[in-house]
Amino acid sequence: MSRSINLYNQLANHKLFNKSVNFGLKRIKLALALLEHPEKKLKNVISVLGESGKFTTLFSLKSFIEANNQKVTTHVSPSLRDIRERFYMGNKHLSHKEIKETIKQIEKLNIPLTIFECLTLVYIINASKINADYNIQETGAFWRLDSNNVHDFPKLQICTNINKQHLNFLKRKTLNEVIKEDVGFLSNFTNIYVGKQSPNVLKKIKIFLKNNKSKIIYPNAWRLIRKGNQYYYQDRKYKIKLNTKNVYSKGMFENVCLAIKVALDLKIDKKTIQKTLPLLSFEGRFQYLNKGKIKNKLHKNEIIMIDGAHATTDARNLAAYLKNIKIPKYGIWAMTKNKEPDLFIKQLKGVFKKIVAVPIENELNSVSVNELYKAAAKNKFKVEKSDNFAQALKKISSKEKKLIVCFGSLYNCGKILNKN
Repeated sequence: MSRSINLYNQLANHKLFNKSVNFGLKRIKLALALLEHPEKKLKNVISVLGESGKFTTLFSLKSFIEANNQKVTTHVSPSLRDIRERFYMGNKHLSHKEIKETIKQIEKLNIPLTIFECLTLVYIINASKINADYNIQETGAFWRLDSNNVHDFPKLQICTNINKQHLNFLKRKTLNEVIKEDVGFLSNFTNIYVGKQSPNVLKKIKIFLKNNKSKIIYPNAWRLIRKGNQYYYQDRKYKIKLNTKNVYSKGMFENVCLAIKVALDLKIDKKTIQKTLPLLSFEGRFQYLNKGKIKNKLHKNEIIMIDGAHATTDARNLAAYLKNIKIPKYGIWAMTKNKEPDLFIKQLKGVFKKIVAVPIENELNSVSVNELYKAAAKNKFKVEKSDNFAQALKKISSKEKKLIVCFGSLYNCGKILNKN
């Protein structure tokens, strides 16, 4: 863990690498040209973009491909516990040493880059050395000027749920702008998969893709069906029982179904997908902590889960799931800046018996406890403040049977996982 922090600090304090968000493709394209275009060595590139559901879709698809005895590399963002999680190279993650050596190679180019651009280059350089069957890249925010958008002819482009999560990066701060940035500049002559959207968003996506020359698979190509407590994937040809053990919410099931549709179109056998479904689990997303240091501190009647939900769409998905759980629920809430705490917490009305607002430890970009407290109080929650996670847990923990939910930030989930 300390080596990962040291690497982040090295990048954050480097004179060439800028920590701030600065969208654009000129810098990374210049770097790739000087590196003699390693991105051109990546075959069957799959781009995953959108505001919510990227990781669960990517990880599910990766799992199906590997179960089909094919090699895949992945680039994900953010990492939860360790920088190495960002770079999966077919059978292992890059080591700290390999990441550090690649950064030294990038330094020699003497090109000012954002940290995210540098991390994208670390992935591309190393993935280019591996003859993987597929290379899957998750965008950071919007597609048009994201540093992963450097491939002329990607195999697939997958658009997950689009919502208002990244409005703070835009001039006019409208949902229409978000949709345009994500789908208005997708490649022609490829295959585009669009995940489940609100009717309004889907309508606008179709307008932006009207003249795109790609094969476009819209979300009406498949359905998520629920019978009792059991979910199923269904399209015109297949019906697959979603016999998952660690997938809980409708939103997550929709992401898994999107990955199933893509996998089936990649000629991955239905039986292979069915065998893989029970093995799916997503760190920091509806994750129950069933063992570990934190779990051991709790009473036997207490259950604890973490979820990185931080957009209003995510909050609605979390609320829908939690409302079906009949035991009392207590929340530990942290967020990073440039989100919408008031609108976010409003989606969780009627869910929690009490919320404790906390800062994200050692994170300058954390929303202040006072701001979270005011947002919760304004929305009629019973709310308290705590200086840190351990203190918050003490305020909640008792012999009462309950579910403790830590939510609002993937970064905070990562810190909790490391503590556990």
